[in-house]
Amino acid sequence: MTDGGLLHLRWLPGVHVQVEDARAAMAKVNEVCQQEEHPMLVDMAAVGSVSREARAVWSIPCSASRIALLGESPVDRVLANFFLGVHVPPCPTQFFTSRSEALAWLSARA
Repeated sequence: MTDGGLLHLRWLPGVHVQVEDARAAMAKVNEVCQQEEHPMLVDMAAVGSVSREARAVWSIPCSASRIALLGESPVDRVLANFFLGVHVPPCPTQFFTSRSEALAWLSARA
């Protein structure tokens, strides 16, 4: 978490996110937030894949108040749009290819 209260989750390029990874990430978010809600930037650039079970975990409410999904490629956009089309996020969630636009969206609505 930054000094300004922004959570930043960064997935490694090429990672194949499984349900255990998603659960661990959300547990860490809740631990860091300590019962307070904070905006979260999820850097998903170049993620290899996300299992169906992992996507389902991200539909469970956590301590994120808003989530900006940040990607770079058409594949990132497809992954994000698939998630947003199939699952109901627990808070406002939007996909961006620009870090500055994602941060502006998070700070304007935090």
